[in-house]
This record gives sequence, C-alpha cells and structure tokens, in this order.
Amino acid sequence: MMKENNTLTLPDQFQHSVRLHENQPALGIVGEKAKTYREINSDIQALMAWLEKLGINQGDKVAILSSNMPNWGIAYYAISFMGAVVVPLLPDFSKIEIENILNHSEARAVFVSEGLNNKLEAVESAYLKYRIAIEDFNLLNENRDELPRFEPDAKAITNPNVKEDDLAAIIYTSGTTGKSKGVMLSHKNITFTAIQTLNIQPVHAEDRFLSILPLSHTYENTLGFILPTLCGASVYYLSKSPTPNVLLPALKKIRPTLMLSVPLIIEKIYRNKILPGLTGKWPMRMLYRLPAMRKKLNRLAGKKLYKTFGGQLKFFGIGGAKLDPVVEKFLKEARFPYAIGYGLTETAPLLAGVNPQNTEVGTTGPALKGVELKIHKPDPDTGEGEIWAKGPNVMQGYYKDPVITREVLTEDGWFKTGDLGVFDKKNFLYIRGRLKNMILAENGENIYPEDIESVINNFRHVVESIVIQKKGKLVALVYFNKEEIEHQYQELKSDITNYFDQKTEELRSELQEYINSRVNRFSRVQAVMVHTDPFEKTATHKIKRFLYM
Repeated sequence: MMKENNTLTLPDQFQHSVRLHENQPALGIVGEKAKTYREINSDIQALMAWLEKLGINQGDKVAILSSNMPNWGIAYYAISFMGAVVVPLLPDFSKIEIENILNHSEARAVFVSEGLNNKLEAVESAYLKYRIAIEDFNLLNENRDELPRFEPDAKAITNPNVKEDDLAAIIYTSGTTGKSKGVMLSHKNITFTAIQTLNIQPVHAEDRFLSILPLSHTYENTLGFILPTLCGASVYYLSKSPTPNVLLPALKKIRPTLMLSVPLIIEKIYRNKILPGLTGKWPMRMLYRLPAMRKKLNRLAGKKLYKTFGGQLKFFGIGGAKLDPVVEKFLKEARFPYAIGYGLTETAPLLAGVNPQNTEVGTTGPALKGVELKIHKPDPDTGEGEIWAKGPNVMQGYYKDPVITREVLTEDGWFKTGDLGVFDKKNFLYIRGRLKNMILAENGENIYPEDIESVINNFRHVVESIVIQKKGKLVALVYFNKEEIEHQYQELKSDITNYFDQKTEELRSELQEYINSRVNRFSRVQAVMVHTDPFEKTATHKIKRFLYM
C-alpha cells in the first residue's frame, strides 16, 4: 500500500512500493514472464545512469513515442525520478503533430518503439539530440558509436532532490476542439490523484491489471500504470492491438481483477455480441420487451460477459467520454462490475468517481476525496452550469501559454472544466455535455447533442454519429456499418453497391422518424446525412467534432 505521509513525488512513492513488494511481478507482456519490482527498479536506475551520461539534466524534456510495454513505464519513471520532464506522445499523432510537439516542448531525447520509428523520419528539431529504441534502450543516432552505451547494471550517480511541485510531465492533448495544448502536471498532481483513487477502489499487491488503452493518455497513465505500481500490483500489456482475436485469449490467461476502458469498447461488445443474442430472433425480442424478462436475460448475458473477461474482474472502469445510457442500463442489470469516472487531462485526470457497488445510471458519482467541485452560476430552474474544480490535482497550466492558462484557471485556483453538469441530493455529479458542444435553440432551450447521439447510436446498423447545427437546423451525421448491411442482404444477387446505397437511403429516412419520436420537440433533427467513413477520433475515442462543424 502506498504511504500517504510520504512526499507526494513519484520516486518517493515508488521506492516505498519496491521495499514492500520487491519480489512481486510488476510489469509484463501477456504470454511472457513479468519483471519483478526489484528488476524494474534496477532497470530504472540503469536508465537514469545512462541518461546522465548523455547529459540529460533535471528539468530537461524527454519524449516517449511508443506502444504499450514494460519499458514504456521504465522510461517514464527513469525520466521523472531524475527530475527531468516526460513528454508522452500519442501513437496516433501525425508526423506534423509530433514535430510540432518535439519543438514546442524542446525535448532533448525521444524514446521510440520500432513500429512508430517511421513517424520520426524527416522530423526537424533544433533541440532533439538523441533517438532511443525503447525495446533495448540502444541509441538510433547515426553517430551512436561515438556516444555512451546503455549498461544494464549501471547505477545513477546523482540523487536529484525531486520536490512535489516539480514538473513531472507535459501531456499534449489531442482534443475534440482541434488545438493541442501542453498540460503541465507536477509530481503532486499525479501522485495525489493515484492515492485518492484508492478511496473509490482499493488496490492490492495480488491485483492484476490488463492494459488496453495508450499509456500516453493521462487516464491510463495515472490510473492504469502509476496507481497499480505504487500499490505493488501487476500490470500486463498486449503485444498487439486489442482486437478480439488478441484480447479474448489475453483475458483468459491473465484473468484481470481490474481494467480500464473507454465507452466505445464496451458499447461495441454490447451492440455486436450481446444485443443480437438478446433480440436477434422474434420470440426473444418479444420476451425482451417485458421488464421482468429483460432483467433476467440481461443477468444471464452478464454472467457470460463476466466469464469472457476472465471471471475474476472486480472493477471495470469506464471513462474518457460519456457512456451510452442504454449500454449502462444493461451493465447495471447484468450486475457487471463497471464503474464510471469523470476527469480531464488538466486534473491528472480524476475529479469524480464511484465503485461498482455504488453505481447509479447516468452519474459519475461524488467528487474525489480532497477535491472540490462546484457548479458555476447554476441555472435557477435546472441547477445546471459549468463544472469548476479545485484541488491538488489541478494542473500548473498550459506550457508556454499563459493566456489560455488564465482563461481556464482563476486567481483563487478554480479550474473551469468546460463541461456542463448538475449535482443531485446525494452530491452525485451528472454530466450533461461539453459547454462548447451545447446548441442554443432559437427559443432559448439548451440542446445537448450527446443525448441525441445516444438515441441515434442505438438504431440498427449505426456505428457512430454526431449532431451539429447547420444554418440554424439540427443535422445528424451518421456512419452506418457497411459490412453489416451487405452481409445481412448478401442473399440478394443484385449489385451490392447499389443495394447498399438504396438501403442506407431507406435507413436514413427511417432513422429521422426514429430520432424525433424519442427526443423532446426542441431536439428533433431536421436532416440526417450519411457519412461514408468513420469519424476521426481522439485517444479516448471521442469524435473530433471540430472537423465536422
């Protein structure tokens, strides 16, 4: 168990964990033997020693552009333990974004995995001196023979005095609004969040995490990597992307007790695997419409789902975007151990959360212990307003951007989240949507596109959607599952392309009636437009709305 009375720095908290759990498995790849805490600590020390020889000093920026693996965490800890600053790069960033971030952060070195090395080709930076293969920590520089080499048994010479308010990481967000900003998180921001999360869900040395989200995102980084390693738990990574053929055997082998996910993953499982079994045939559809039978069928489906996840799961965290209410209702009735959390990169990230025993459909639960949340200027009728947050997990600001920092951080320390919400009588927080996404109707009514999208996404063959305002009218952009439609109607020997076009036109018309019969009159859409390709998304699978406005 991590110590609350220790200094809130990553090296202090981790060393305490090593002393308690040195022989416990720490980080591993599924199907391979995990490294112990003692071995991980030895690797961290060796890497710190080598970075010292390369001239990386306290305060220097070092980037990581890599898929998930144990060495990702080793590099992160080595950089931060020596007082340098980690700059995690999302694997989905484009070459231009990577070049811009490396220059903006003034990163002196970058750890890169083999599959992403091509993204560094032709990158120009006056600051970048070293490119390091993260798999073995060998230099990729052309003059590498003239430079020091990584020595696995080396020990760091200096012992930097890392303080709680020292900068630990600059995380560049890939948000839904377009501009990527460098969020500055201190050692205290991150470790405070990890410690306080234990008040929601305890983590023990026997626990096993299966990591399926990118470590470069704050959500997985703080809660799926730092939290377990500060508690002596073990974390396992996939060697390939989490497709069903990779994920299902991994779940069976690891039998995780805790996992983190984004809504899109569990929503896909529900719509593609669970729902067809519950409503695919006429008799089942009739039974499923009866509330008592629906709950029984959902419970049976929940048992199968739980077994699919290894049968030992006690916490399945969902965050990063809003969960479809229909899917959440299923999870609740299925008694699947899901939990909802709310936060932002700027808050390292958690602000509110609840454990599986206390979930309530539609809410993220109460504020994290030690964090203050309030609704700024609530609507007198609904109580809704912008969520403001204050606490030790609120970022130091945006790197090199004091103007935007002042826009979101008040002088007395409140962070303006940009999210709209309301509290119930138990102080459980309900998120209504992003303030920037909210559409103001001509009659003054607030329209939340996320609510309409939840209706659309439960229509057959719909994969995803966004609702926007165009020339004063509500328009739904919808992406249909082409393969699913073609497969369903492949017995027709006609031209399948023409048939798909005809079918989507029928669906488009039917969908508009479906939407407008299920939303209030202010939220009815005036048009449905078929989108031919999947929408571009952020690391947590939120659609980049700014591209389609």
